[in-house]
Amino acid sequence: MRIAVAFLCLLTAPAGGSDVLPGPIPAAVTRVVDGDTVEVRARIWPGHSVDVRVRLADVDAAETWRPRCEAEREAGEAAALFVRERLPEGAQVALREVRLGSFAGRVVARLDLPDGRDLGDLLLQSGHALPYSPRPDWCGEGTS
Repeated sequence: MRIAVAFLCLLTAPAGGSDVLPGPIPAAVTRVVDGDTVEVRARIWPGHSVDVRVRLADVDAAETWRPRCEAEREAGEAAALFVRERLPEGAQVALREVRLGSFAGRVVARLDLPDGRDLGDLLLQSGHALPYSPRPDWCGEGTS
């Protein structure tokens, strides 16, 4: 019961709170949104689940929605494909270090693949993401 209450409080807490659920919180993938955002059905208590978008912590993949240039769109599509190949619908994952996101109704978390590897780390290692920055430079503009 404590996990369910804590997760629900986290989802409704004011932005900027310092509450973090360490996890692991079991979840099933319902959709890959893009390279750094995945929709899941998180199991917060036996018989109780919540559908939520998860923004991967500490990484930034290029945008597929409103990219600033063609290079960013292409990089974003490649990152999304990379994630879809590893997370088909229904894939069982684990969320760790879950905290409330600052916008778009998402939470921010680390996401472990079914084999235990961290998805954010894989995106960084493969070159499909950069360490998180408020203004990543996907277009070679030198403004990162």
